[in-house]
Amino acid sequence: MTETRTLVMEREFPHPPERLWRAVTQPHLIAEWLMPNDFALEPGHRFTLQSQAFPGWSGRIDCEVHEIEPGRQLSYSWDTGGGEEAMPRFESVVTLTLEPMAGGTRLRMEQTGFTNDNNYGGAQFGWGKFLERLEGVAAGMA
Repeated sequence: MTETRTLVMEREFPHPPERLWRAVTQPHLIAEWLMPNDFALEPGHRFTLQSQAFPGWSGRIDCEVHEIEPGRQLSYSWDTGGGEEAMPRFESVVTLTLEPMAGGTRLRMEQTGFTNDNNYGGAQFGWGKFLERLEGVAAGMA
């Protein structure tokens, strides 16, 4: 039996929760910090994130909105590979939680479903970069 791991990253942002909520739920802003997408803030909405392709993988990430707590939490599936892709299928769930704090917002990113160290390490690196870019997007918003 393979142990399932969860990646958790927390960052504090000097911006109000409303600003971060917009940045994680508006498609044009998501494209700036995460990836190009066809996201809609609707439970059950299926959308695609488009990452950089490489041999054996199209870069396509298939997602579906699971849960929404307006202004506080967003959860969606994150499925890559499989099918005609050379890369094995990887299914996980991403949950973004916003918590107001003095002077800003704490964002918690949790991605569950890792069963091998390569996926986990890649996600850890990727989410670190994504959250850095999220800071830039939030800082540039009015």
